[in-house]
Amino acid sequence: SNGVRWIIILTIFANSMQAKPTFTTTATTTMTNNNLLQTLQTKYHHQPTFLQAVEEMALSLKPLFDDPVDGEFYQRAFVAMTEPERVISFRVPWTNDQGNLVFNRGWRVEFSSVLGPYKGGLRFHPTVDEGVLKFLGFEQIFKNALTGLPMGGGKGGSDFDPKGKSEGEIRRFCQSFMTELHRYLHPSTDVPAGDIGVGGREIGYMYGQYKRLANKHGEGVLTGKSILFGGSPLRPEATGYGLVYITKLAVETKLERSLEGMRCAVSGSGNVAQYACQKLLEFGAKVVTVSDSNGVLVFEDGMTQEDWNVLVDAKQVQRVRLSAIADKVSGTYVQNETPWSVDVMFDLALPCATQNEITEKGAKRLVEKGVLGVMEGANLPTSIEGQEVLRAANFLYIPGKAANAGGVGVSGFEMSQNAQRLTWESAEVDRRLKKLMADIYAQMEDASGVDGTLEEGANRAGFLKVTQAMKELGWIN
Repeated sequence: SNGVRWIIILTIFANSMQAKPTFTTTATTTMTNNNLLQTLQTKYHHQPTFLQAVEEMALSLKPLFDDPVDGEFYQRAFVAMTEPERVISFRVPWTNDQGNLVFNRGWRVEFSSVLGPYKGGLRFHPTVDEGVLKFLGFEQIFKNALTGLPMGGGKGGSDFDPKGKSEGEIRRFCQSFMTELHRYLHPSTDVPAGDIGVGGREIGYMYGQYKRLANKHGEGVLTGKSILFGGSPLRPEATGYGLVYITKLAVETKLERSLEGMRCAVSGSGNVAQYACQKLLEFGAKVVTVSDSNGVLVFEDGMTQEDWNVLVDAKQVQRVRLSAIADKVSGTYVQNETPWSVDVMFDLALPCATQNEITEKGAKRLVEKGVLGVMEGANLPTSIEGQEVLRAANFLYIPGKAANAGGVGVSGFEMSQNAQRLTWESAEVDRRLKKLMADIYAQMEDASGVDGTLEEGANRAGFLKVTQAMKELGWIN
């Protein structure tokens, strides 16, 4: 249960500071280390996903908190990192096709500017609230740190649901959203991108409104733009490609196998899933599933290139559900199931849909099936209970902050291209993306130590970069 897990992790903090029981944060509050997470839980009990992200991070950092010399310093830094520098909340009025005025809520969580301007996507989904965006922004800090690019962490979005909306309604909403958000954006301050519900179309509408309002053209205040007005080659593909690049490295080094011929279950059917599938097919792997919120397509003999073409047309052009293409592909559609519940065998799990999609039950099924690894294309797609199952089974597990960092990495490349007023060739972007993912993998291995996992290595490497920067900036001592 949540209560039991928090007792366990609070005990970790208590045990790690027996020699030095107290410290003072940079805020006005003085607290003991063993009640740090209790304080967060009390203060943000209504934001369980954010607390989950903090817990997952803290568990990996226990050896640092236990350090007899620097443990207290690391805990002070962690306290500072759990509070966003700024949270912007605003009303978004827009007119539907019936002429009625509708209101949604918008947010931008500017979490950390330690390493550079706030950087992270915008999510349009009815489940979005401040807590969800704080979880995403918190993860983004360490993900961006792993890229080695000068980017801080942030996240934003709205509880607006694009599903079932007309083109005009989506355009009017995006324009209204940017009318409020634009005043907080600058290439050196905050540079949003896309996320769930926000693709190239929505980025285009928002950037068009920014240009109208600011009378500034060519500024890199959004990434994921069309190549026609400052976008980068391979930006739509980057997260999925990067996921497969790092998966290939892990399979070859940790499992001493080739990715070719391995059966891979992919969840989701958005950009990340689509381009992960494309790259898996290129490397000779067998893609056995893709999914949406209504069901899963199962390709027992592996997805074909023609199947992939149909999938991309359905999602990028027709914008229809997977059930609508069930008779156009070689796979079988199973309603109300996920890749983690349906009866299909596979070697690797690549969750690319949304947070907490692999539950404890789903993780146990993966173990029972003899699955060899989980590489996260989505942000925190494995629940805390599911993570515990994977750790106990010594799974090859790469968390999203490392595995899906290719997307924000190429966003950083887009910012560089905008600053240079240049557009790089696709081959150059791909070369840099491969190197970025290889560098992240090396950081995970180095920071994990002799007995640590890649998950622990990813969390520690990102944390240590941010901590050192905070120290050198004089933001913590």
